[in-house]
Amino acid sequence: MRPTAERTTALALEALLHEQALAGQWVLDPNRSSIRLRNKSMWGLVPVSGEFREVGGHGTVSADGEINGTITVVSASIDTGNPKRDTHLRSADFFDSAHNPDITFRADGIRPSGDGVGVTGFLTVRDRTRPMTFDAKATVQGNGEVWLDADVHVSQADFGLTWNLLGTVGQNNTLTIHAVFTRP
Repeated sequence: MRPTAERTTALALEALLHEQALAGQWVLDPNRSSIRLRNKSMWGLVPVSGEFREVGGHGTVSADGEINGTITVVSASIDTGNPKRDTHLRSADFFDSAHNPDITFRADGIRPSGDGVGVTGFLTVRDRTRPMTFDAKATVQGNGEVWLDADVHVSQADFGLTWNLLGTVGQNNTLTIHAVFTRP
């Protein structure tokens, strides 16, 4: 269970960036970060959820406050609690993990916005790259960690994941991201 923390307001984050308090290299802590997947199957009636068990990443905050980074997920690490379903998700019908071992999000901009941050970048799944923009909550912990939390909506069809036996698989997914970054 995550400790309770107050998210950092856009104004407070802007001040930290201006003061260069966050400048430098950051790494994703894979043991404390999570990427979860939710979808509905059986004509939208049955929720299916899982977690990618292998994640990694890094980020950079420049002296002038520019933020960029990458989060990588091992596609074969999907765990829905159902081995047969997991094997199918790793197959060519979905992630094609044998030929596309990684799912990658490359952030090319993270800016204070509203109650958190606006994130822009590119998501690559099965060698298809699509632009993506979403809002996230940012939390700067007293111990120097930075947490990013977001629910990101993704259409499977945008990435060629169109297998759908009798229309039973929902095409819209939600990725719930909890990314914990620390200094190396």
